Amino acid sequence: MWKLGRLWVLMRKEAALVWAMLRDPRTPKAAKLTAILAVLYVLSPIDFVPDTVPFLGWLDDGVIAVLLVRLATKFLPPDLHAALKSKIDRRSARN
Repeated sequence: MWKLGRLWVLMRKEAALVWAMLRDPRTPKAAKLTAILAVLYVLSPIDFVPDTVPFLGWLDDGVIAVLLVRLATKFLPPDLHAALKSKIDRRSARN
């Protein structure tokens, strides 16, 4: 159960990073577009594996979203990526 809780915290931090990327005007358009694609794929009813297939339907959503978010962070300049991560870490430390 502990690993599931840690996974939840990591997922929340990644979602906060995506939100921060989308709101920051210094974020390149390629990073924003890739992050938006990740969100749209998770919300879309059209999937490679339908969500009616137990576990595998959600797994493909998660894997593709993680890959797209990682790709989006690759488009970020290193200094901007570090600034956004430190902002998120400070915010999560307060909560």
